[in-house]
Formats: sequence, structure tokens, C-alpha cells
Amino acid sequence: MKIAFFDTKPYDVPSFDKYGSEYGITFKYFETKLGADTAELAAGFDGVCAFVNDTIDAPVIDRLVELGVKVLALRCAGYNNVDMKHAFGKLHVLRVPAYSPYAVAEHAMALLLTSIRRIHKAYIRSRDFNFSLSGLTGFDLHGKTVGIIGTGRIGRVFIDICRGFGMKVLAYDKFPAPGLDNGDTIRYVELAELLANADIISLHCPLTEETHHIIDEAAIGQCKRGVVLINTSRGALVDARALLDGIKSRKIGAACLDVYEEESDLFFEDNSGHILEDDILARLISMPNVIVTSHQAFLTEEALSNIAETTCKNISCFFAHNQCPNELCWRCSGTEDCKNGKCF
Repeated sequence: MKIAFFDTKPYDVPSFDKYGSEYGITFKYFETKLGADTAELAAGFDGVCAFVNDTIDAPVIDRLVELGVKVLALRCAGYNNVDMKHAFGKLHVLRVPAYSPYAVAEHAMALLLTSIRRIHKAYIRSRDFNFSLSGLTGFDLHGKTVGIIGTGRIGRVFIDICRGFGMKVLAYDKFPAPGLDNGDTIRYVELAELLANADIISLHCPLTEETHHIIDEAAIGQCKRGVVLINTSRGALVDARALLDGIKSRKIGAACLDVYEEESDLFFEDNSGHILEDDILARLISMPNVIVTSHQAFLTEEALSNIAETTCKNISCFFAHNQCPNELCWRCSGTEDCKNGKCF
């Protein structure tokens, strides 16, 4: 099995070489992202392996099919960058539904603690031997109310972490997790109630048409003044311009972002020698109460190993049985893994 591997980073190669060897898969690594201009690189390969910022729209899908590519193996959980409706009946799409929920949830808490306890500012000061405490006052998490939007694997791990700090949890999910609501410290509520009562809001839901800009101007208007917003899920869950306006108006007290709406041409790359043309992102980064990390929540040794192993298992399973339990199927509503392991 020969797989064209797009958007390669140095940290990808060791794990994929290891598990590729175990499962009889040969990867050809390309640093370039998959898109209309690079799809030709997939000629002669059985499949392609793509990541979150690759573009797999209708023209790319059609060209891959013309080149004889049978499978698209996503090495991530999200698939909003794939035109699933167009892929149906043409290209099998596999994903990694879970790699390390702990990695993402722990990063979300790391961002929160860094922000509210001013760790980043204290670190910079102490490097200059400035040990003043002025402007470093934070607040306790104990007793605060956190709103969790999305209670899948990552959301539930984040809830466990928050409960460890003695926080109360308000949760919102279209499909509530059975047994999670205890009627006291963890309660499912409607989105409006969550927005109105949460001191901290953390996003852990997938990006769909329904959740696109779930945090917009109207939603921010319903929030408590000074709310802290965390997004380690998908950038477009948050309307970036509305977020900036909310920060400027002091409605949002702080923002912790590991993802950004227009990140595809920026994140995962060294842009330090270039002028940032995205004015909204530049303004956000310049704000003293905003922390931005470059989509690194997933980046742990454990997660990288799990991603590579599951991706290789998916590819091997598909070519051995012409089906895979982690295959995505638009026919199954476009938002769920195929229930019978075979899309078409």
C-alpha cells in the first residue's frame, strides 16, 4: 500500500514510519498541503493522508479519483475541510475519531490557568529579573461555573478536570451523554442558560453548519461580563470579529485560543519573518488578555502515537476488507461514523 502523506511536519514521521512498517504501508512524505495545485502529487498512490488544514473540496476529490486514489485517510477527528457530500460514492474517507482526549483537555486547562493567573506575564517579567506582583492578580477557579459546549470524549475529560478544581459545570450538547448530569454539580442546560451563567466557557464540539459561529455577536451579548472563553476545538466555532469586539468592549474578560477561524495559511508554519496580513488575528494577539497557541493542543507523544497507529489500522483494514469502522459516511447524516462500517 502506497500512501501520499501531505502537510508533513518533522514530528509526524517517526510514528508513521513505525506503524507504517508494522502494517505494510509505505508513506511518501510531502511538506506541501493537499489542494487543487498539489493533488497531482497523488498520482500512482493507493491513497492520501491529510490533516486539518488540507483542502479536500469537490475539484480535489474529483482529481484524486481520476488519479486512481481509493481512500482519504484523515489523521485527525475533524473533517469540516472535506466536502463529504461530494465524496460520497467516489472516495472512501477514514478518520481518527479519538487520539488523546486528555491531550486537548489538559491543554485547555493549561491555557485557562496561564490566562487567569498571568503565568505568561510573570514568566516574561522574571526573565528580566522583575519580580513585581503588580498586575498579576488572578482569581480562584474553585466555586466558579464553567460552561462546556460539547460533551464528547474531550468535553467529558475537561469536565473531570474542572470538577477536580471544585468548579460547577453547565453543559450543552445536542446529544447529551447518558449519566453525566447529576442534577447538582454537573447539569445539562439550554445554550442560553449556559451563556448567561458561566464564568468560563470552553468549546469542545465539532464544526458543523449548526455550530458554525456558535459564539457570535448575539451569543457574546448573552454572556456574563468578564467571561473567559476557551477554544481548543475548531476555529470557526467563534466569529473572530465578534470576539475582538467583545474583548474591546470588556464583555469578554479573556480569550484562550488554540484554533482560529482563518488559520489554514498561518498555523503550523513559521511566519515570524513576515508581516501578518490578518488584521483580526494581529489585533487579538496584541491584546494583553488573549493567549493564542498554534493548534498544538493535540501535540503530545501519546497523541501522535495514537494518531499514527489508528490511521495505519484504518488504511490496512480498508484495503483488507474494503471497509473500516472509522469510515465517514455522508449518507449516515454526514455527521456520524458509518454504523455498518461500509459507506457504499
